[in-house]
Amino acid sequence: MAKDRKVWFITGASRGIGLDIAKAALSAGDRVVATGRDAGAVKTALPDTDDAIALQLDVTDPKQATTAVAEAMEQFGRIDVLVNNAGYGQLGVFEEIGHDAILRQFDTNLHGTLHVTRAVLPVMRRNTSGHIFNLSSIGGALGFDIASIYCATKFAVEGFSECLALEVKPFNIGVTIVQPGFFRTDFLDERSIRFSERAISDYADYAQATQGFYTSQNHAQAGDPAKLGAALVRLSREKTPPLRYAAGSDAHEYLSGAYEARMAELSDWQKLSKSTDGAAVSAA
Repeated sequence: MAKDRKVWFITGASRGIGLDIAKAALSAGDRVVATGRDAGAVKTALPDTDDAIALQLDVTDPKQATTAVAEAMEQFGRIDVLVNNAGYGQLGVFEEIGHDAILRQFDTNLHGTLHVTRAVLPVMRRNTSGHIFNLSSIGGALGFDIASIYCATKFAVEGFSECLALEVKPFNIGVTIVQPGFFRTDFLDERSIRFSERAISDYADYAQATQGFYTSQNHAQAGDPAKLGAALVRLSREKTPPLRYAAGSDAHEYLSGAYEARMAELSDWQKLSKSTDGAAVSAA
């Protein structure tokens, strides 16, 4: 294999952003290991080429992650780019979301990312090279209505990724947190989103109005997932890729506003922040 042809390992690749990333990598001449809970659906969605294989992988199962990585290595001999994309959105007012639903959300969005990263890292360390894309969201940097649990998982992905980047830098492994805005995928379809199953009357008007807004945006979002796939291919070839990549003009706007607000608040409360310092300790 030519050195400039990368091997991508992509989770959640049967549809949506994961599938478009796979197609973009193949179009660039790279090879792809596309995974999903239904390997048949992944295979059907992918272009018919010897440069791609479809594997079954439920990211919540660490054993499946290890097996899928071993199969990828048997087929292509290396993994250069990992895309942790598998996930879904659990929406609803916090009090209305049950404990089991919260666990499922964390198992997929956060623990799935941890399981697959743990399986792939030994391969990248041996090669002293690699690039990990962890799919976060603008909801990984600021909060949105009825998205407390979803945002909690994405905030966790960002914290994990930022620390991981420090740990793997000596091995020439890069980490990029991808923060998409609203993209025209099936993310708001029933297959990709969950709403709370019980209702508390005090929240009724607020919850219904917000849920109605999200539903109305389905397949009307501004972002083009094919262009996002192409952007990640470009980033995979950068010598110094960014730690964070805001995908979409809406993402740039939302994140800029959030950072500016935080800086203003930090400045407003600077005096109180510094008031908690202890007395200086004099040198003996």
